Amino acid sequence: MFKNILVPTDFSEDDSHALDIAVKLCSLDGGTIKLLHVIEIIANTSFEEFEDFYTTLEKRSYSDLSAMISQFQGGEVKIEPDVIYGNRAHEILRFTGENDIDLIVMKSHRIDVEDRAQGWGTISYKVGILAQCPVMLVK
Repeated sequence: MFKNILVPTDFSEDDSHALDIAVKLCSLDGGTIKLLHVIEIIANTSFEEFEDFYTTLEKRSYSDLSAMISQFQGGEVKIEPDVIYGNRAHEILRFTGENDIDLIVMKSHRIDVEDRAQGWGTISYKVGILAQCPVMLVK
């Protein structure tokens, strides 16, 4: 059913749960998971101004992605790491369209019933509303 699944990560603990669910879903059809980390560019600066900083972050990100993937080594699911730069919500949506993603699986936090407005600006909310494919939010 889902051949190409995207799991965006910011390397928090909940992301491993989202990846675990994606692996289970993907293993049913022998699909591929794209494990994506977006490095946010500092506002009002150019990439070149902080190129060394961003290069260090990219290397560390690939290392952290490899660590996440290593727990699923030997399985039948192919997991491909990717690191890109830009606005997180925008880049997740762009990546989804460019890579024929069938499903996005990402973490989301619980919304406080007393203060529901806090959840409207989250990355998961933006992706959930704007994505052109199904989105599974994992809590």
